[in-house]
Formats: sequence, structure tokens, C-alpha cells
Amino acid sequence: MTSSLFQPFSCRGMQLPNRIVMAPMTRSFSPDGVPGEDVAAYYQRRAAADVGLLITEGTTVDRPGASSDAKVPLFHGQASLDGWSEVCQQVHKAGGKIAPQLWHTGMTRKPGTGISPEAETDSPSGLTHTGKLVANVPSTQEVEDMVASFARSAGHAAKLGFDAIEIHGAHGYLIDEFFWEVMNAREDRYGGGLDERAKFAAEIISECRRAIGNDMPIILRFSQWKQQDFNARLAETPQQLESFLRVFVDAGVDILHCSQRRYWEPEFAGSELNLAGWAKKLTGLPTITVGSVGLSSDFIGAFMGEGSKAASLDDIIERLDKGEFDLVAIGRALLQDPLWAQKVKQGRQNELANYDAGALATLY
Repeated sequence: MTSSLFQPFSCRGMQLPNRIVMAPMTRSFSPDGVPGEDVAAYYQRRAAADVGLLITEGTTVDRPGASSDAKVPLFHGQASLDGWSEVCQQVHKAGGKIAPQLWHTGMTRKPGTGISPEAETDSPSGLTHTGKLVANVPSTQEVEDMVASFARSAGHAAKLGFDAIEIHGAHGYLIDEFFWEVMNAREDRYGGGLDERAKFAAEIISECRRAIGNDMPIILRFSQWKQQDFNARLAETPQQLESFLRVFVDAGVDILHCSQRRYWEPEFAGSELNLAGWAKKLTGLPTITVGSVGLSSDFIGAFMGEGSKAASLDDIIERLDKGEFDLVAIGRALLQDPLWAQKVKQGRQNELANYDAGALATLY
């Protein structure tokens, strides 16, 4: 029944033994932005238990205002890069593959927070999602430096031996703020209609490709919803979504990571396809689906101390069998149980644990 989850997958120079991806989840266990031995063991534990690809928690690029939490790892600076080198080595020793998620928190960052509390907060236009002007409007040159900061971190990933990179363009963080018309009122090449607002991410993709060469896949994570507004939508129709995603296809993205709160929800009326299903249909690119896989409820409750029951995998496997998407990202279920993939592979689904929100407080 679960055999399709354990078919190999390849993209550029990356060969995966199966279709299971560990979703990126912020953990905040890296003091001063440096991942330590406990972080390496956390990822290694899951790599050793049949997770095909691990996408790290968001790790911030080298713009002073990128970080909003001094315990979130950086992807720049010698100490942090040394820590990530050890993480990468431990995952590879366990037979796994790993990609850093490159992240800039944008306007979600509160002034005075992060690894550089004195830094200004970056944004497209200095606007909150309610339209209030609260920060400086960056110049075109400053936006270009934001682009370059992603490319520099991508170059570090290639030098350290990572297998792919993921660019975090979802959930109302900086790149997604450029996508979102309520926060992007720019009048240069980074503003305008949706396709023009995608230019920032497209340049990041192009510059990252220049930095890493041709052997590593570039994954872009995007979402319709934002943490500032769960009902926000960038594309109201398949046609709008196709035009938007075509910008990234033309820029050279390899895999689209399509974030939903609940993977089973149809993206557009008249079709059962979810966001990952539509993205694959419209672009022909491989896609990753994500959103409460293996659990009965979405992640919002976890932040309010609520758990979630283990749920059947029949539906996600049926969709994978149909070819609606290519890879399946597992979040909280893997946070709860590092042996999740191994248990599924061995037919031990009856042993899959319910999610306990207390798992967020530990790194195991």
C-alpha cells in the first residue's frame, strides 16, 4: 500500500531513495545562530531512519535584518557554517540527503530582535499587511543586495556539500511580502502586477544558480496563505497561478514546494487537485506537497498547546499513486517520532504516535 512512497526520485545531481521529505520546522536550538552537536544529531537521527530528503529549519541569510531570533541558525559566518558542515556530514554518514532552507524573515521581525538587534527591518515597501508605513522603503540597490545575500548563502551550501537548497518564499516572510500586493507598493522592477512582484524571487533563483552551479536542485517554497492572513491568495484562478509560476520556471527553479495548512483541501473550485497538484499540472515541474500529512489537524493548534491524532495515509498515497505530486513533506509527525518513515516502510503504521505539542520544547 505504501510502496509509492518508497520509489526513488532524482533531480539534477540529487538521487533520493524515496519520496519522503522532512519539512522545514523552526526549532530555535542554535544559540547565537550556531547549530551544535545536538542539532546535527537531530537531523542525523531522521536520515538514519529512512527519510529521503531533509530540509532544514529556516536558516537566515547574511542581511543584518534577516534574523528575528538569536537561537535560529544562520547560514553565514564561520562558526555557523562550521556547525552546518558537521550537520551535513552526519546526515551523509547516515545515508541521507539534506538541503538548507534559506530564509529572510522580512517584516515579521520585530525591531530589536534577532542576531543583530540594532539592524533595520527589511521589507518591500516598509508596509505592514494593513497598509501602515512602519519602516524605510529600500532602494533598488538595497533590494539587489537582498538578492545577493541569498546567493552568497547558496554558495556556502554548495561548498559545504549540501545536496540541494530551498528558498523560503512562503508564509508572509520577505520573499512572500514581495509577492503580496498589500505589502509591495514598489514602482521599480520589483513591483507592479503579480508576475512583476515575482521578479525578486526570480532574481534570487537565477543568482543562486550562478552561485551553486548546475548539479544542485533549487527548491522554491511558496504558499497562498500568509501568517498575517490565512485567507490571503496570490492567485485566484489556475491561469493566474500558471503565469505566476512560469516566472520561476523561466528563472531555473527545479522543484516547487507548495505549502498548504491542510494538504487535502482543493486549491480551486471544480477540481480535487491541491496546490501541489495544480503546480505540477501547470508547470510540469516536480512538486512537494505538505500540510498536516499523517495527522488529523493543522499546525495552528500546536502553537496553542494542542496535539493532533495520527491519521490514515491512504489518501496521500492514493494521490501520489495518481502522480498529482512527486514528494511528500512530513512535519510534526516526524518531529514527534524520528522513526516515522521507517515505521511506515515496515508496515508498522499502527505504531505511529499522536502528535504532542510538547515535542516543540525538545530537540530529539
